[in-house]
Amino acid sequence: MEPRIGIIGGSGLYQVGGLTRQKWVSVSTPFGRPSDRLLTGELAGRPVVFLPRHGRGHRILPGELNHRANLYAMKKLGVAWVISVSAVGSLQARYRPCDVVVIDQFVDRTKKSAEHTFFGEGIVAHISFAEPICQELRGLLLRAGRATGARVHDGGIYLNMEGPAFSTRAESLFHHRLGYDVIGMTNLGEARCAREAEIAYATLAMVTDYDCWKPETEHVSVDLVVANLQKNAALAQRIITHVVPRIPPSIGCSCHRALAHAVLTDRRAWPARTRARLRLLLQRQLEA
Repeated sequence: MEPRIGIIGGSGLYQVGGLTRQKWVSVSTPFGRPSDRLLTGELAGRPVVFLPRHGRGHRILPGELNHRANLYAMKKLGVAWVISVSAVGSLQARYRPCDVVVIDQFVDRTKKSAEHTFFGEGIVAHISFAEPICQELRGLLLRAGRATGARVHDGGIYLNMEGPAFSTRAESLFHHRLGYDVIGMTNLGEARCAREAEIAYATLAMVTDYDCWKPETEHVSVDLVVANLQKNAALAQRIITHVVPRIPPSIGCSCHRALAHAVLTDRRAWPARTRARLRLLLQRQLEA
C-alpha cells in the first residue's frame, strides 16, 4: 500500500481544501488520545491524513499537546511523510508577516523532554537529531512555496518556547540578538517524535507577527495573530496542494531508517510491557 502523507494543521489551518473521499477516524494509541480524530482522504490522487493540532475549535494549549499520541496515530495510519504547518513570530526583520520560513533547525526552550520521546521504561534509544528536519521534504516544500509565489525563506532556526503566554520584551530581544529566526510553541516535540517514529518531517513556519522585540511595530497579541492567520492558511493550502503530488510515493530517505542503529538496550532485556507498547515502532528490529 502506498504510504500516506500526513498534514498537521496549526493555528488557522483546521481543514484541507480539495480533499476527497473524506473520513474522520478515531485512532487509539498506547500514549493516550491524539488531539482529535484524524481525517483521511485523497489529495491530488495521493492518500493523505490530516490532524488539527489543537483540535477542532482550537481547544488544546501548546503545553497540553500529546505529540507522542499524535505521531503514533499518524504512524498507525501508514503515514511516512508529515508536513507541519505552524504559526510563528519573527525574530528578525527579514521575516515579515505572511512570509514563509522553511526552517531547518530547532532550539528547545521547553521543559518537556520526557514527553517528546516514545522510549524509556526499559528500552533506551538515542536518535540522530543533528538535522532535525527531513532535507528531502524540506526541499520539496521550498520549491512548492516559490512556485506558488510565496515570499519564502530557505532555512532558519525555530525557537520552541513553552508558552502559553507570549514572550516578554526582554526574552524577545534576547532571542533576536542571539540570531534565532522564528519563535513558536509546538514543533520541536513533533519533530522528535516523528524522527523516532521514522516519519519524514518538515515545517512550514508561517509568520504572523514580529513577537515583541521590534519597538516600532505592534507587539504580538491574539488579535494581531488572528489578523494574519486567514492569509497564511490560504497560502499554506496552495503550497500543500502543489507539493503533495511531488512527494515520493515510496519511502527511502534516511528519516525512514532513523531507528536502525538507535536502540541501545539488548533485545533480550526489553520489558514485555514496553516491547508491546513500542511494537509498531520496532517492527524492523523485532523481525530481524
